[in-house]
Amino acid sequence: MLFFSPLEQFQILPVIPIRLFFDLSITNGTIIFFFSFLFLSYFLFQTMVLETSLWYDIKIVDEEDDEEETVKFSYALLPIKNQNQIVLENIYVTARDLVRDNVGSAGSRYFPYVFSLFIFILISNVIGLVPYSFTITSHLILTFAMALSSFVAINYIGIQKHGWNMLSLFLPPGSSMALAILLVPIEFVSYVFRPISLAVRLFANMMAGHTLLKVIAGFAWVMTTLGTGLWLAHFIPLFILTLLMGLELAVAVIQAYVFTILICIYLNDALHLH
Repeated sequence: MLFFSPLEQFQILPVIPIRLFFDLSITNGTIIFFFSFLFLSYFLFQTMVLETSLWYDIKIVDEEDDEEETVKFSYALLPIKNQNQIVLENIYVTARDLVRDNVGSAGSRYFPYVFSLFIFILISNVIGLVPYSFTITSHLILTFAMALSSFVAINYIGIQKHGWNMLSLFLPPGSSMALAILLVPIEFVSYVFRPISLAVRLFANMMAGHTLLKVIAGFAWVMTTLGTGLWLAHFIPLFILTLLMGLELAVAVIQAYVFTILICIYLNDALHLH
């Protein structure tokens, strides 16, 4: 049973088996991935702000000189704001400031990718908290794919802009030749392990948190089956479970934020070097 084996929640199970030349089955992970993509598309659609500039000629009369001056004012038509729109725009502004503060103006052209990555991870993490759902970010294969693809793209951007000068990342400025022999291998290993640390951090935090939730939920369930006294006591682990759900929600947001801010820092290194 799931309550006695908390790790079963991370199993990828076929929902619609499809076998041709190789396995094309639609799994529980595929369905959650599809829903995350739908939520991402809906989010991006809702955060679009269409601006239509309307120019008006306004005449201002100076009483002293009795002269007329024509001034042009620009107005923008913005969507009617409701509570959902305000929340979405606040998230949008947070992601925009994240890129601007860590990458600078040069990172504005890469904002759509960083923003989409942040929202996708955030949605995938939060969906995993829904009962009977599936947490796709608790699988190392997905987190490593996102981290590695971002790492390769960042290196391509850096090489395209700086060429061989990209290698200066491995040699801190002002280092002597003797010190460089020690620092270059250390910096190189640290640089290569960036995508691994990104992937493992997200995967481990999501897997550990969900495992703890399942363990406590299973403990509360077992207590309800062991007698009247323990049935009354099962409200204690349920209360702890409620607190942990709030904590896990915070972890879901923080991990999406940490993943994104590290991508921004790595992108800043590629664009500006040291």
